Amino acid sequence: MMPKAMIVAGVMSGTSADGVDVALCRISPVSDGTPRVKLIGHAGFAYPKAVRSAVLAAMDAKTISVAELSRLNWRLGELYASALAKAEAQFGVKAALVGCHGQTLYHQAVAAKYLGASVRCTWQTGEASVIAERLRVPVVSDFRPADLAAGGQGAPLVPMLDYVMFRSTKVSRVLQNLGGIGNLTAIPAGAGVNNLLAFDTGPGNMVIDACMSHLFGKAFDRGGAVARQGRVISSVVERCLREKYFSALPPKSCGREEFGAEYVSRFIAQCRKAGARDEDVVATATALTAESVADAYRRFAAKYLAQHAPTEKVEFIVAGGGAKNPTLMAMMRRSLEPLGARVRFVEELGISAQAKEGVAFALLAWLTWFGLPGNLPAATGASRGVVLGKVTRG
Repeated sequence: MMPKAMIVAGVMSGTSADGVDVALCRISPVSDGTPRVKLIGHAGFAYPKAVRSAVLAAMDAKTISVAELSRLNWRLGELYASALAKAEAQFGVKAALVGCHGQTLYHQAVAAKYLGASVRCTWQTGEASVIAERLRVPVVSDFRPADLAAGGQGAPLVPMLDYVMFRSTKVSRVLQNLGGIGNLTAIPAGAGVNNLLAFDTGPGNMVIDACMSHLFGKAFDRGGAVARQGRVISSVVERCLREKYFSALPPKSCGREEFGAEYVSRFIAQCRKAGARDEDVVATATALTAESVADAYRRFAAKYLAQHAPTEKVEFIVAGGGAKNPTLMAMMRRSLEPLGARVRFVEELGISAQAKEGVAFALLAWLTWFGLPGNLPAATGASRGVVLGKVTRG
């Protein structure tokens, strides 16, 4: 089937489990083989409190009933379908195809022994059949397993969008997303699609949000106000950055398995031992995100760009919910700009920070629909490019 222009909806619910983002896009083929992506509109919908609590509990559960997991799968399918219908009504368009990432409950990219064999696995939930039936439209879902089966990490998958939308012949760019987990894509000036570096940098908003929930009973630090009142415990940040994930070579990916409830409990205990107040804990969590991003840039991305780029100009472009946290952004600037990276917001390049991941999964769905690979082996470590996802026909 020859690729053609389509209106595609991308649906994303990230590791922060705060809600659903819907991005409606027009995606068209162009003569050089790289699709053109135009965002029509973006809408965000918060999870009901009970749903968010159930999602977070499922992520961190040591044991949970099969019945509860099944019910959650179907409840999320209905929520995604409702969000899609509302977004289509808001922008006056009808999607011909949906790409739904689903809610990640578990992601284990490193093999571990299970039932006598080494197993790697990933699980995103949210019933695609419900979306397909309610909207009467084909749905592509479950994007990560195909890459994992091909030897990849199953993440990050956003680098395909980063390359399609943000590559430049004149300047090297680093695209940093700050969702629950942070991830970056480093694209040297003039690079081809197989000449980029991408990996998860560590916690984005996840640890900050968990500290806010635990200490203040709030879902997140609005405007970075709490962190701004606190004192950063530098010794705790330095100790955290010595953990093996941060020094591990790319490709690599992470999630709640590394930075979830158990990690946060240890983190808070370290801060308390150093005499931290509640505000200091949140400030230190914010600094951990900022410094882990700067460390990833310094340790891996800057070196890669220097080896492959014909220019010294580097733009460091930030997207995701963390871009709305001025305290976090100020900390990142203080660490990155002395390294020669000019920090910018993704809005300056024509797409909203919150919409980006939804747009990415719209693009991946379009590629899948036309039988085209959506992963980048340079980013995930897969043995080859593979067609991602499963198609549920409406």
